[in-house]
Amino acid sequence: MRLLVLLFLLLHLHIHLSSAAAAGHLPELRGLLSIKSSLVFDPVSEQPPLGWWNSSVSHCLWSGVTCSPRTGHVTALDLSGLNISCPVPPQISSLTALSYLNLSDNFFNESFPAQLAVLKNLQVLDLYNNNMSGPLPFIVTQMSALRHLHLGGNFFNGSIPPEYGQWEFLEYLGVQGNELSGAIPPEIGNLTKLKELYVGYNNIYEGGLPLQIGNLLELVRLDAASCGLSGEIPIEIGKLQKLDTLFLHMNSLSGPLTRELGQLSSLKSMDLSENMLSGEIPESFSQLKNLTLLCMFRNKLHGSIPDFIGDLPQLEVLQLWENNFTGSIPVGLGENGKLQFLDLSSNKLTGTLPPDLCMFRGVINEIPLPPRLKVLSLSNNQFSGQLPIVFFRNSNVELVDLANNNFDGPLPIPSPNVWFYSAANNKFSGDIPHQLCNATLLRVVILSNNSLNGSIPHCFINLSASVLDLRANKLVGHIPDIFFSWNNLRTIQLSQNQLEGTLPRSLANCKNLEVLDLSDNELEGRFPNRLGTLPNLQVLNLRSNKLRGLINSSRKNNHPFPKLHIFDLSDNSFCGHLPAKYIANFIAIKDESRSSLQYMGANDTHATWPPYQDSVTVVMKGFAIKLVRILTVFTTIDFSRNFFGGDIPELIGDLKALKGLNFSHNNLTGKIPSSVGNLTNLEWLDLSSNKLNGEIPRGLADLSWLCWLNLSDNQFVGPIPQSTQFDTFDHSFDGNPGLCGHPLPKACGVDNPQSPPPTSPEDGEKKAQGGNWIKWKAVAMGYGCGISFGISAGYVMLETRRSKWLVRTVERWLVGRDRKTNRPKKKCGSKKSREALIHDRFCTLTCDFIRMKKCV
Repeated sequence: MRLLVLLFLLLHLHIHLSSAAAAGHLPELRGLLSIKSSLVFDPVSEQPPLGWWNSSVSHCLWSGVTCSPRTGHVTALDLSGLNISCPVPPQISSLTALSYLNLSDNFFNESFPAQLAVLKNLQVLDLYNNNMSGPLPFIVTQMSALRHLHLGGNFFNGSIPPEYGQWEFLEYLGVQGNELSGAIPPEIGNLTKLKELYVGYNNIYEGGLPLQIGNLLELVRLDAASCGLSGEIPIEIGKLQKLDTLFLHMNSLSGPLTRELGQLSSLKSMDLSENMLSGEIPESFSQLKNLTLLCMFRNKLHGSIPDFIGDLPQLEVLQLWENNFTGSIPVGLGENGKLQFLDLSSNKLTGTLPPDLCMFRGVINEIPLPPRLKVLSLSNNQFSGQLPIVFFRNSNVELVDLANNNFDGPLPIPSPNVWFYSAANNKFSGDIPHQLCNATLLRVVILSNNSLNGSIPHCFINLSASVLDLRANKLVGHIPDIFFSWNNLRTIQLSQNQLEGTLPRSLANCKNLEVLDLSDNELEGRFPNRLGTLPNLQVLNLRSNKLRGLINSSRKNNHPFPKLHIFDLSDNSFCGHLPAKYIANFIAIKDESRSSLQYMGANDTHATWPPYQDSVTVVMKGFAIKLVRILTVFTTIDFSRNFFGGDIPELIGDLKALKGLNFSHNNLTGKIPSSVGNLTNLEWLDLSSNKLNGEIPRGLADLSWLCWLNLSDNQFVGPIPQSTQFDTFDHSFDGNPGLCGHPLPKACGVDNPQSPPPTSPEDGEKKAQGGNWIKWKAVAMGYGCGISFGISAGYVMLETRRSKWLVRTVERWLVGRDRKTNRPKKKCGSKKSREALIHDRFCTLTCDFIRMKKCV
């Protein structure tokens, strides 16, 4: 108790003395109170962050305020991270003794107040991560004592003032993450005491690093990433003997790697990735003995990866992917005890791994991978040969990517630590090893496009995977009933195998499931209506199986498939009426407001690195297309090649977000419902080879996005509606003797109808083939007139050798026409006219490309 009383008296005495000392600094007290009154906090808090700022307590005890113990003057003011949303208070200028001012991580806006130039004693000024704008504050050059100036993360524009080079004592300059333009002024070379320079993430785009950068002999960190630098890396950079961090990535630097970079003996981190650097890695790099991070991916480097790279003793991260390196992997990498991240993917590396890498001596002597190696990515190369099944035994690797090579033989067993395992697009064969199930941390399993056979292991029930991709193998047997309620599966891809039997009932337990693709198997039984209870299912593909019977929704579920936007039941033996209840509850396909161009998984809170890309093969405009990424706005229904009968339900017109609809090759009767005129986003429609009758509704001709139509081989009568769109459909109406008008040769009002053109041998062959009607190798683009080609074409995989030609052609055509046209610019608000222009271009391109395919 006595101790508490003593502490109270000491505190009271301290407050009293502080108050007495502060009495002589009333101007500072008034200045602080004025600053407080001018601040606006966002959001407004019930207890303002500066609640302690009041005259009943000495201002030297206020939070964020520091006074000199000798003079009592305010020497430091820290208002960082308080969600302040207003201009910087000019009243700060009343605190003339300030040496430290930190206003970072707020929402301060407008320009920098000129009144603060009077703070001649200021050594640290930090305005990082605010909303300030206008030119970089010129008046800060009057603060001659500055040692630390951080203006990054704002919206400052204009160029870096050359006068910034006049500070005698400046050690830190940060202007990154603004909207600066112009060149880096050579006067920066006058800052001879500068230790850290940050100019990245701007729009400089004028020249490269100034030669005077070599004068900054005290420089420790240089970050000029993503600011538009061009030209070669100056050889003067080799003078910076104290430099330990060099970030020049995401620029337009070109030319060879200067050998002077190898003179930076203190360098620990060097990132030159995503430039246009060429040539070989110079021998001088062997002197970078302190280097822990070396990133030079996405350049034009070539030659072999030098052996000395494997001998850099401190190297932890090596990223050389997407270059043109050839030859084998340096032997020394296998003996590097500190290597944690190795990515050599997307080069032209060759050879069989075991002879080339000491780290693969485990084939003979069981020597493990480098003990600290966490990431191993060798994808997109030309490696071949067999990997031993114990390749990863006793390793600590957590991410393995062997995809897109020519490995063969049995599949290597991942270590228990692996959470990402991809061996896709190789020649691995044999059974999926049961030992794979020991990797209980596996979240992503990608074994697609190999020659794996046998059955799916039942032990997969032990995995916590979110992605299981086994498509395009030779798997047989039943899909095991292993999907219990605790599973985390988001994607199940089992298509293009030889799986048989009925679908396991436990699939209904996959509450996180978004993509289920079981197409191109030999599955039997009835439609799994219990899948309608899955709340997140977006893609359901059961195409080309042996499923049969009626499609009846569960009576217990009044809202089936609420998020489904790709529904493919084609090429089965379903019968009865079209599933009207399902169509009536396709909420996601009704929602026309879903206009954001996002890809599936983009907002996944459990997304993986590297990101897994959901993909699916769909039939669009008569061709099988593989979408290597799936837009959330992409919506299609395909019930073709079944035995559905009866009418097309009128409520089909409620699916206003629908892009594609295919009911072809069924036994549908009745008229096309007039409600199809409501499908304003429809881009392709195939109702061919049915028994539909009546007239073609006028509303169908008014669909401005419709650029592919097939109504052939039905019983339609009357005149074909005329419109700009319909005039482009040459053979969409063949096989309907009762139709007349353009584009058919039969004019309306003529009594002697001409017989429909004879069926070509190719068409007869397709019909004879029944369920196997899709020519999988004949793949055309055919994707969306309405969805921007820049978004879609980059993610449509063309299974021909003309894909690169097509992309180049379209880029030149679209970009070139914009540059060369003399048409007047549209007004900013004319969104519809812009969409119409895109629509015309894509329709023309699609038709031209399909014609080209038919001629090949």
